[in-house]
Amino acid sequence: MIVLENTPSAVLLLAVGVLCGAGVYLLLDRPLTRVLLGIVLLSNGANLMLLVAGGRAGASPVVGNAPADVRMSDPLAQAMILTAIVITLALTSFVLALAYRSWQLHGHDEVADDEEDRRVARQAADNAPAYEDSDAAETGETLDEEAATVYDQVVERAERLRAQRERDERDQHGPQGGGAR
Repeated sequence: MIVLENTPSAVLLLAVGVLCGAGVYLLLDRPLTRVLLGIVLLSNGANLMLLVAGGRAGASPVVGNAPADVRMSDPLAQAMILTAIVITLALTSFVLALAYRSWQLHGHDEVADDEEDRRVARQAADNAPAYEDSDAAETGETLDEEAATVYDQVVERAERLRAQRERDERDQHGPQGGGAR
């Protein structure tokens, strides 16, 4: 079996997948401590991916011309990893400060729903076009039109019942305000 020299290790690729997958899973959770752990795992997975993409380890990078038979490592991947580590440190400290402040103010570090987002989502759902109902297919009526018709019928029935009740009360109590004739 011929193994290419630049082929990455399957174990490293599996580790990249597991770290990135677990990081994304934790990022989607509500508590900020899990978000923090997700950021750390995802960034470590990205760093490992950059390390794997840099190729197998070789001799240290040198400045100048190297002989053709000497394999040097790629310094770009290592420089990118160092930069990513610094960025991860800054992001981790920021999320840690957010979690600490949330714990001080609320006693927990869970991120609450944004009320404005909920209001906008409700408004969008109210303004969304209605789809045809399966039992109203022959009339071609949409759900909104059918609901308006049913609402009108209910209002009309309530008005008729109220008018009937008022007539019954008038008939029961007799004419009002009349004196002796």
